[in-house]
Order: sequence, then C-alpha cells, then structure tokens
Amino acid sequence: MNLHLLQAAQLSWSQNLRVTRVEGDCETVLHRPAPELKDRPLHVVLGTSAEKVRELDALARRGTGAVEFLYAQLGAGDPVPLRLTLGVDETEATAVAMDMRSLLKGAPPVQLSGLASQLSHEIRNPLSSVKMAVQTLARNTGLSERDQRRLTIANREIRTMERMLWMLSEYGRDSTPAMDQHVPRTLVQEAMAMVAPELAERRVEVRVDEAPELPRVRVDAGRLRPVLAQVLLNVAMGMGDGGNVEVTLRQGAQGRVQLVLKDPAGEMPEELDTLFEPFECGLARGAGLSLAALRRVLVHQGGDVSAEAAPDTGTVLTLTFAA
Repeated sequence: MNLHLLQAAQLSWSQNLRVTRVEGDCETVLHRPAPELKDRPLHVVLGTSAEKVRELDALARRGTGAVEFLYAQLGAGDPVPLRLTLGVDETEATAVAMDMRSLLKGAPPVQLSGLASQLSHEIRNPLSSVKMAVQTLARNTGLSERDQRRLTIANREIRTMERMLWMLSEYGRDSTPAMDQHVPRTLVQEAMAMVAPELAERRVEVRVDEAPELPRVRVDAGRLRPVLAQVLLNVAMGMGDGGNVEVTLRQGAQGRVQLVLKDPAGEMPEELDTLFEPFECGLARGAGLSLAALRRVLVHQGGDVSAEAAPDTGTVLTLTFAA
C-alpha cells in the first residue's frame, strides 16, 4: 500500500505506548517528519491525551479493525481531524492515520447527491409546468408590450433556475463520464448556444481566438457544456452591455489543450482555496456553484482549472483538457 499516495501515516507502538515504527506521509498528516516521531510517547505524536491513547491501544489490540476519530493538536494552529484505522501486528498495536481535511478536500457533502436527486424530482416537474404556461402565454399576440417584457423576464429566470438545478446535480454526481473526442472550438460554440438569449439580451459577444492545428480534446461534452456555458454567462454578467468575452484556445503541455478566459470583473479571494468552493467564490455570480462544478467536471475527465490575477485587472481562468 502506497501510504504517500493515500496521504496517510502508519504508526506502531509498544505496550508502554511509545512509537516504535512510523512510515508514510508523516509531514502531511502528523506535521513532522518520521525520524522526529519515533520513540516518542504516542499521546504526544497524536496530539491528544494519555487517557485517549490508552483507549486507542485497547481498541487496536482487539484486532477488529476499529475506526476512531480524534482532533489532534499538532502545533499552534487549529486541531487536525484524524481518522485512525486500528489494528495489531504480532505484539505491537498499529494505526493508519489520515487527515480528514485532505481526504474530503474538493469533495461535495455526502448528502449532496441525494439532495440533488430530490430537488430534481420536487422542483423540475412544477418548474416545467410553469415554463409551459409562460410559453403558452407568450404566443398570445394581443398582449401589451409591458406584459411581453414580463413574460420575457419570466422565461429568462426559468432558464436560470433550470441551470442552477443542473449545476447542483452535477456537483454531486460521481458517475463515470462518457468520454469522446471533440473539437475545442465546437465545444465553446455549443456552450455559447446554451446561453445565447442571455448573451443577446446583454448585447455581449463571445470572441474566440484559436491557435492553428489544435488537437481534439477528450471530454464528456454533455456534462462539460452546461458548466462552461454558466461560466461564460457569469463573465458576461460582470460586464456592461455591449462588452466582449475573450476566449483563447491554445496548445498546452504534453499535447493538451487549454482554454483561457478572462473575467475583468472577477476579484481573487485572499484565500485561493475558496475560489472553487461552492457558494464562497466571488467570481461565481448567481448560484455560486459554477466554478466548483466546473472543477469537478474537468478533474473527473482528466483535466483541471486554475486561476490567477490578470496583469491589469480581473482574473484569468485556465481550463486544461485531456488530449
């Protein structure tokens, strides 16, 4: 088992509760290199009380593979949530320790998949009825100009709600993507088409600058297009009417393709890690899920997305696709 790959550390200790062996990713999990942990008291290594490690030792020596959780005070910072899988190896007790923050980083809440499914059932059906009613009313040629504007607004907000429901569902989805080869420019154009009414309403144009002879990219287009469409719309919403969204398609490293998108109104957060967290990103206007969903979709398809401050003002997003 590759403990470094799992970001885990394995400890063994004697009956007098002193660490006899330690290996794995100790600096990440226990905040100190392995040589500094050996021969030290177990309660010091785990940043907990002597009474707690006696309980852990008793559980480990039963040999049932018990799992325990504790908050370890490993320095001057906040306590670290550790997951311990306990066991016994001949005369010594052992534990595989994992930092729960690293384990869950980038993952949606456990309940989110179920919540998204319920929302789809409970909200999509009545929303479809409302959509049909609004579209039926819009065909009435006798409506006043004011009523026509109201129906246009209603249609726009219905489309927004549909995208938000889809975004929530996509963020919580863990199914295997259906990968296929696609032309990068075509993916952008298809994403633009999904938000064409909103772009036209704001008189915003998406301009694509494409490097010559770009290879196709391997993606699940059905899952990528909606999140890319929402990000394009988010950028457009930060502009004044009549602005231009600039998209650059270029060759990346190792045969990959990159899509570079500038958001002039986007501000980088002080803590960069929050940029792709749901409902915490100042760039993700509206639902607050668009960048979080975009990263999950790209990572699951072998790509990634990063952000940096623009040289002049705003933020630059770089989407990397598998070739």
